[in-house]
Amino acid sequence: MAAKAISSPVPVDWYPTLAVVMVAVGLMFTASFFIYEATSSRRSRSLAKEVATAAIASVFLGFGSLFVLLASGVYV
Repeated sequence: MAAKAISSPVPVDWYPTLAVVMVAVGLMFTASFFIYEATSSRRSRSLAKEVATAAIASVFLGFGSLFVLLASGVYV
């Protein structure tokens, strides 16, 4: 059996585009989270909404950071 080369499931040409899009979406969710925290009163806040918004922002910023590193040539 011959060994198969490991290849990326995402084309290398897409790395910069994915980086910009994912970081931008992550920053929008982060801004939404901070606006929600600043404008809602303590009694009207929803823990589920806070956790969901923070988790979505975290996922997009995490993958965005990964693609920023990949686009700049740092292979992780």
